[in-house]
Amino acid sequence: MDVSYHKGHARNLGRDMEYKRYGHAGRPVVVFPTSQGRFYQFEDSGGVAALAEFIDTGRIQLFTLDGIDSESFFDKLGDPAHRIARHEAYFRYVREEALPELQSVAAKANGGRTLKPLFCGCSMGGYHSSNFVFRFPELASGAISLSGVYSTRDFFGRALEGSIFFNSPLDYLPGIVDQKLLGRLKGLRLIFCCGQGAWEERMLVETRELEQVLREKSIPAWVDYWGGDVSHDWPWWHKQLVYFFGRWLDDDLMRRID
Repeated sequence: MDVSYHKGHARNLGRDMEYKRYGHAGRPVVVFPTSQGRFYQFEDSGGVAALAEFIDTGRIQLFTLDGIDSESFFDKLGDPAHRIARHEAYFRYVREEALPELQSVAAKANGGRTLKPLFCGCSMGGYHSSNFVFRFPELASGAISLSGVYSTRDFFGRALEGSIFFNSPLDYLPGIVDQKLLGRLKGLRLIFCCGQGAWEERMLVETRELEQVLREKSIPAWVDYWGGDVSHDWPWWHKQLVYFFGRWLDDDLMRRID
């Protein structure tokens, strides 16, 4: 497997950021880490190994991003306005700095063909990937979110001032009426999954809420619930990653979506 490490100064964050790339060709997949995780977490936890067949056969190339959750969502003693501003700066970094670089690398590996990335994550990474795709659907082909939350309630309580609202999908999605934006959201391939076992209680509640919101907005999505033995942990996420990536990529091949 081709693996490379990258580090550079992020102007939007005023600090260095790192990421790793796995694979030699295929659709780019942007992976967000779980809560307060780093760019190497997906590899260390076994996520890269779980997807090795898809990577080694040139169907996907993973880009595992760094995170700054400790400066934003998990800085519980910090000023809420500053915390959400740091998160907005992080999303600007992803959108304006990381993505153009990643897509350039991916396109070169694909013989000049530019493919919109799939966004993926588990737990907090599921929140980040889905929130990013909902907010910037023109930049994505879809999302695979496992055991995610879909609001800011666990981090900011019921507060929705300023940018907090625009990072709480369960709050902003129901109000979307712009037909162009809805059309983009409806054109995505969205997969959401949650187990019904240990430590999945909060995620299960919000996944069900999200399913209802998407249904009401007529946004197609595959929302899947696994059994009562399925816990909020990596061994189950590995199984889910293989299962959903296999089906997503089979569909990708048939539809040949750029």
